[in-house]
Amino acid sequence: MKNILLLVHSDDGQEARLQVALDVTRALGGHLECLDVTAMPVMVPDYYGAGAEVVVLAELREQAEANRKRLEQRLAVEDIPWSIRTSFGTYVEAMTNASELADLMVVSSRRAQPDRRAQPERLPLRARRPILAVPPECKGLDVAGRALIAWDGSQPCNEAVRAAVPLLARAQEVAVLEVNQSEGAFAMTDVAAYLSRHGISAELVERNSDGSVAETILDHASHRASDYIVMGAYGKPRTAEAVFGGVTRTMLLESPIPLFVAH
Repeated sequence: MKNILLLVHSDDGQEARLQVALDVTRALGGHLECLDVTAMPVMVPDYYGAGAEVVVLAELREQAEANRKRLEQRLAVEDIPWSIRTSFGTYVEAMTNASELADLMVVSSRRAQPDRRAQPERLPLRARRPILAVPPECKGLDVAGRALIAWDGSQPCNEAVRAAVPLLARAQEVAVLEVNQSEGAFAMTDVAAYLSRHGISAELVERNSDGSVAETILDHASHRASDYIVMGAYGKPRTAEAVFGGVTRTMLLESPIPLFVAH
């Protein structure tokens, strides 16, 4: 995992994404590829006068250029290799198109809002690359800290665990949590055996809950002082970037720590 693709955009989650991407890139000895995405506004023909589109586009370019210069100044003093390129369009499309040679994508998990009704961000799941979804209040990621795997034995979860091995191998503690074991799922002992062959020792924890599975995962992560959570991401196939299953959506909305997800 050497090629880290970071979404760059002047929004309330950029600083958190940047700090996490720097920590991961540094820990893995990788290269940070920053994709500066400028989202094009929806123009209403009858509302905007002639030439308004040109003015709006020019303003967006100026804002993007200013943000890019600030970022370049920041990265110039960091001890990692990096590069920046630009793209226009939606960030999901831009990140998906740029992900062909990426090993990991770093995006936001949600927008910062004063209440917990904020909508989760759309994730570029079509890219079929693992994603670090970073909450806007995050200050960084201790790669050598504690990792929690939210295990359900599904294919997305299997994919997430496989992809996360380079990070899990650097964690001081790895726990596998299974909530309300489902029939027909891969057993936790299977994932423990898989991880052990990569030199990763994992503690296995089973929990039963009559309430929210997501809340049980988050409570356990808080109890263990976990630094990040590894989990599968779920969504309706045709709109996987926008519509998530209940557990995934709640985790994106509520988790105060980064989520390492795969689909």
